Amino acid sequence: MAELKHVHVSIENKMAKLVIDHPPANALSDAVLKDIEAAIDSVASDPAVKVIVLTGQGRFFVAGADINQLDTVKDRASGERLAANGQRVLSKIEQLTKPVICAINGIALGGGCEIAMACHMRIAANTAKLGQPEINLGIIPGFGGTQRLARIIGPSKATELILTGDMIAADEALRLGLVSAVVPSEQLEATVRSLAEKIAGKSMPAIRAALRAIGGGLDARLADGLALEAKIFGEVCETADKTEGIRAFLEKRQAQFQDE
Repeated sequence: MAELKHVHVSIENKMAKLVIDHPPANALSDAVLKDIEAAIDSVASDPAVKVIVLTGQGRFFVAGADINQLDTVKDRASGERLAANGQRVLSKIEQLTKPVICAINGIALGGGCEIAMACHMRIAANTAKLGQPEINLGIIPGFGGTQRLARIIGPSKATELILTGDMIAADEALRLGLVSAVVPSEQLEATVRSLAEKIAGKSMPAIRAALRAIGGGLDARLADGLALEAKIFGEVCETADKTEGIRAFLEKRQAQFQDE
């Protein structure tokens, strides 16, 4: 992969770490979004990577959209194109069959909150703040915020946050279920690394299967989701890792998965 200007990529112990770096606030311009997509595409296809961690450089995760760029959007068609492109990239993250952990190291507003919500898991530093403040600019979230926030925390609270533009602290985000854990900022990297390494030790076919079943069932009727789960369960029953996992359990030893 060619070196990217706004995203640093490192790979170690089956974990890819993607760090958004666009000083001073990691604002989400077209160039930054393009680099995020390129980095995601690269690690998604890399067989050495089983888990992806997405975070920001400095005290910001992503502070929001690039306001100067947003100021150039003057008509309906260009606004719709901007939103559709952002939605496409974030949906790509959400639909990956490699888990993406968002390490929210600081401010995650607007597009930053939307990126975080597209990840499969979210862990926040205790100094983080999240929100969708687009209403203060006379617009609405456009990269999936109106849809994912309501699905994650419920329509009532999501509507309140979107219509007021209020930020919430990490502890409140945890209470609402927007993040799954809050840790001291100095422990965020180690906490996320530990989680990533734990997941990386599991069977890749089972990881992919679980993500497919969860994602495919979220917007389906329960009966359809259950049918999908049964189908995917049947698929993993034919894997070598399933045979190894069962055998290891019966023999009271640690499974040695080969990701097959």
